Amino acid sequence: MEQKSPAPAAAITTPQLRDVLVIEDDPVVARLVEHLLMRRGFAVHVAADGLHAQSLLKTLSRPAVIVMDVMLPYVSGFELIAEIRQTPGWESVPVIMLTSKSQERDVLRAFDAGVNDYVVKPFRPEEFVARVRRLADG
Repeated sequence: MEQKSPAPAAAITTPQLRDVLVIEDDPVVARLVEHLLMRRGFAVHVAADGLHAQSLLKTLSRPAVIVMDVMLPYVSGFELIAEIRQTPGWESVPVIMLTSKSQERDVLRAFDAGVNDYVVKPFRPEEFVARVRRLADG
């Protein structure tokens, strides 16, 4: 009987269906988001500032979803969105902006920059997870 060779490994641009990159400088919020998502089967990678996030864009496999704050040390969320949208293989990764900035101009700026969803802190945990799951399942 002929044995089939295993399927080739996924290319780096293929999303890992359950991986989420969280870019959040508040350690309490980062731990909460990580906990909520890990309990629901997501693998979570956390960057605590914009510089760390930039390095992960170069080294991490493309995630299914990115959750990020606007106000980050070193590199803002808006700068990161521009970089994400220009990074080969990452251009279409869904991004959820998770921030305390609730003014309409901030929301519009985020959507104009290319985010897919916008969640204001404090947030409802189950609603947040549902939004992540919806984008991850594409």
